[in-house]
Amino acid sequence: QTALSNRNLIINGAMQVAQRGTSTSSVSSGFTFPAVDRLGFNLLSAGTWTVSQSTDTPSGQGFSNSFKLDCTTADTSLSSGHYLQAKMRLEANTLQSLAYNTSSAKSTTLSFWVKSAKTGTYIVEWLNEDASNKHIARAYTIDSANTWEKKELTIPGDTSGVINNDTGKGMELTWWLGAGSGYSSGTLQTSWGSLSQTDRAAGQVNLADSTSNDWYITGIQWE
Repeated sequence: QTALSNRNLIINGAMQVAQRGTSTSSVSSGFTFPAVDRLGFNLLSAGTWTVSQSTDTPSGQGFSNSFKLDCTTADTSLSSGHYLQAKMRLEANTLQSLAYNTSSAKSTTLSFWVKSAKTGTYIVEWLNEDASNKHIARAYTIDSANTWEKKELTIPGDTSGVINNDTGKGMELTWWLGAGSGYSSGTLQTSWGSLSQTDRAAGQVNLADSTSNDWYITGIQWE
């Protein structure tokens, strides 16, 4: 091993493993793993979707697969408590190198490749359940429709939010794709703080507003 070994905290970020099957149609509610391992799909009254492992990937980057969402029934106006998310849950004992809840808490960078027919602002949120659901979020923009783009988002370490050294959920990492006003009517939480529902996805576009919409992701690294 070298000093750069094992930096990536994400498992299956290249979307290569799909042990439960490679495609699920008519997904309209709940938290499931309908395609690739480790990346869940979570929604409540936010359209109907086909979720699949795709071979559409950014050219020349060495990836063979991506995670794809395809809207088959639209919802043009999400009610207050409704949402659409892709989500990863990371085991707490794999995150001890972050040194959270100490003065040495490490800053980290999340990077990924993303593509969508729907341009605009999207939100990624980190939520630490062990620290009473403290959270932090970052916005990114899909600038060009149907074009693979690489995004990099950096967050500070949390010097006062513990991650327990156990097999429980250490961090919930959420790519918001649609958010009713109950999650988006506030101001985006850009520093570690107590959970505020209305600040979780402020500014998020509604990916569910057209059956022409899709969303792809691959190459996820958090290091």
